[in-house]
Amino acid sequence: MSEIRATVRLQFHSGFTLDDAAEWVGYYARLGISHVYASPLQMSRAGSPHGYDGIDPTRIDPELGGEAALERLVARLREHDMGLILDIVPNHVAVGGSQNPWWQDVLAWGRASPYAGFFDIDWHSPDPLLAGKLLLPFLGIPYADALHGGDLVLRLDPAALRFHVTYHEHRFPVDPRRYGDILRLAEHAALWDLAPRFDALQRRDDAYTAVAECRRELRQALADPAVGQALENLLTLFDGSTRGGAIRLHDLLEQQAYRLAWWRTGADAINWRRFFDITELGGLRIERPEVFEAVHALPLRLVEQGWVDGLRVDHVDGLADPRGYCRRLRARLGECQKRRPPGAVRHVAIFVEKIVAADEPLHRDWGIDGTTGYELMNAVSALQHDPAGAEPLGDLWRQVSGRKEDFPTEVRLARREVLTTLLTSEFETCARALHAVARHSLATRDITLAAVRRALTALIVHFPIYRTYADDGGRPELDAPFFDQAMAGARGELSPPDAEVLAWLERWLGGEAPADAPDAEERWLRQRAITRFQQLTSPVAAKAVEDTAGYRSAALISRNDVGFDGEHFSHSPRWFHDTNAWRERHFPHGLVTTATHDHKRGEDVRARLAALSEHAGAFATRVERWRELAAPLRQALPDGTAPSPGDELILYQVLLGAWPPTIERDDTDAMQRFAERLAQWQQKALREAKLRTHWLWPDEDYESACRSYLEALLASPELSPELEAAARELDLSGALNGLAQTALRLTVPGVPDLYQGCEFWDYSLVDPDNRRPIDHVARQAALAAASDPAAALAHWQDGHVKQGLIARLLGLRHDWPELFRHGDYLPLAVEGEQGERLVAFLRSHGDRQLLVVVPRLCAALLAGSEQPLVPPSCWSDTRVYLPGETGAAWQNVLTGTTLGVRNEHVAVEELLDAFPVGIYLRNRYRHRES
Repeated sequence: MSEIRATVRLQFHSGFTLDDAAEWVGYYARLGISHVYASPLQMSRAGSPHGYDGIDPTRIDPELGGEAALERLVARLREHDMGLILDIVPNHVAVGGSQNPWWQDVLAWGRASPYAGFFDIDWHSPDPLLAGKLLLPFLGIPYADALHGGDLVLRLDPAALRFHVTYHEHRFPVDPRRYGDILRLAEHAALWDLAPRFDALQRRDDAYTAVAECRRELRQALADPAVGQALENLLTLFDGSTRGGAIRLHDLLEQQAYRLAWWRTGADAINWRRFFDITELGGLRIERPEVFEAVHALPLRLVEQGWVDGLRVDHVDGLADPRGYCRRLRARLGECQKRRPPGAVRHVAIFVEKIVAADEPLHRDWGIDGTTGYELMNAVSALQHDPAGAEPLGDLWRQVSGRKEDFPTEVRLARREVLTTLLTSEFETCARALHAVARHSLATRDITLAAVRRALTALIVHFPIYRTYADDGGRPELDAPFFDQAMAGARGELSPPDAEVLAWLERWLGGEAPADAPDAEERWLRQRAITRFQQLTSPVAAKAVEDTAGYRSAALISRNDVGFDGEHFSHSPRWFHDTNAWRERHFPHGLVTTATHDHKRGEDVRARLAALSEHAGAFATRVERWRELAAPLRQALPDGTAPSPGDELILYQVLLGAWPPTIERDDTDAMQRFAERLAQWQQKALREAKLRTHWLWPDEDYESACRSYLEALLASPELSPELEAAARELDLSGALNGLAQTALRLTVPGVPDLYQGCEFWDYSLVDPDNRRPIDHVARQAALAAASDPAAALAHWQDGHVKQGLIARLLGLRHDWPELFRHGDYLPLAVEGEQGERLVAFLRSHGDRQLLVVVPRLCAALLAGSEQPLVPPSCWSDTRVYLPGETGAAWQNVLTGTTLGVRNEHVAVEELLDAFPVGIYLRNRYRHRES
């Protein structure tokens, strides 16, 4: 089986199963893909559209076809010399509901459950009502209302003989040691006599296993229909809609290992770790060996069987110890690799989903192959944005939106807001952990919890990256500059006394190694504080940067996406080369991508908006006119106009970026579908910004007014034609950018990842729009009919040219895998009048060399063109410098023609005469021999 050469990310769910994927393996093989990169396949909630809400990591999801269907998919992949990469989720599982057996067991038995240690629960909450309990904020209304309204219903599962309280889809188990509190109220001796048997479990150390005998006796009793009727009558005594029933049910619930609560209490008081602020996803303690083994037993077995060739680790920054986790996983994979069948891939890859901030190096001692590739997505986007557009677009945003803050300031404001709203309970847990360290020492016992809160807030607000990776040995050297940056920012806003507290925090959070602590308790306290801090900064960053500031600061929203450095509007070719060279040296086998299931805007939407940066002045003029014409469409609400000026400007941007070249205004059905997609995006964008509406307290009047504005805009006889015309002006330059980013993804160092469906133009928006069904039939037909990419330029609007480019370059990677897997990366100088509009580099390995020449910022050169191809004459004297090359013959991979290079310079008008990008291959040693 081939090494991992190129992947396709497929999203599995009940509407696209493992057997469905098997049907299209042949298509992906012909396209040139070596591995299917699957979304999580382990059992998730019923109807899950994505698989990240797992409920049982020990099974392949039956909704996807189960393990038998997986075996069929693997067999089909093997027939085509392909493999499988599996997405695993070690950070969290779905809780709430009734489907997670581990979680249900913890609710039933509390700390006595063998799974109690699987979840990151604080059983020692300072809240006396939560002593030894979990807070369960799953009620849609306040607890008293749910209780007295009869929404909480006591039931018995007749098959399992387990009492539980139901609330909509939720099931809250009753502690078996408290069944006696129910049974002694029965009006039948058989049930009444069983109460002491269950009561006795409270005094038994083996209650967890001894309960089986009690249940057996209950089952025997219920064989009598009269006893069954008595039980039904008994359950009515706990009807909360009656005064007595409410008292009895409340008293029973008070004896459980949990406290039911209104969902709004979660952010303030939850005492177990969540995934971000999502209360129905509970954090796992994967650092514990027994949890690691339980969660990884299935994927490790699949690796050992040779079914899986690589693992993608979801949200690695959520773990207590990412480095330790990855190294343990690598060691376990090493053991599995020894037992893999003959012919299986020798090296099983580990890719981590991690957002690497600007200038943040990925740690190289984790034993991983790289990340999932957000870095390239950001780098290509920044390369394609015109730096000259930054100032006029920034001025336009400030003037229209009224928001004067730059992106870093918006991020700091958002971080502070997230800490005081969405993640308050997590912040309090971290603050208390640090305060415990302070109380342990005489030198710091007078530091108050309030002072810790102030210093900690300032530190996190100024944190420039997602997290650091301090452990028992202290803070790694790679992390020090970023922690120092946060310290400097925090000092600037703190009083002198609080700045002294901040200095202590720096020591406790890894500045001093916990291993050097004077006693074991302080060592443990410091380790816990470090863990709580590092598991807090990551969700704060995610919610503040991607999900808040990214919708509040939008000079051009294409620069705000997952893993992007929104602070930088653009980057130079030199910066782009440096990032590629670093990857080639350190992580040459990591994934590189330009689209994911998490992106906010599709890769070709971003490509179109990047082209808009080259028309900044014209766009500003148009926006002024559009806003004036649209004034009658806006609504006046008590708290301001709807939409707000900022939301209106973002809408214009997204509308132009997402308007496909194949949709015309007079196509009513297509326009209605387009409007519906935009409306779905709009609601999510408005709530993510958290300015006029919010996920937790949505303003339906504002959202409705914004939707009405969108619909009226597209229906306006004055505005709609102008919007369509502006969108059409982005078609050619957007398509050129799209082909350029495709070529770069497939030729730079790394393993290229294709997101499902993106072999055609990708005009998707934020999920769930970017997870829509894929028309495989159309893609297969287009691939079968393809002649060459250059011929497809004539009908470029349908996206077949992009697919043709992908197929041709993936074919090249198949034929010359070592060139791409181990090839050097050499940036090339570009000289001449249009030199800044090009990026060029060489990949070299053995006797093979690959020359890549890709245009950028070419909107002005496309004037008058009918295809996304710069007329050769427009390149004028621009040339690429090929050091030491004379008399070389290069074959154009995309057109089949041969280019003779007679000196060290080659004219761009020759390199890009027939196709928008230039990809050339040569055998340098064969040339010398001849």
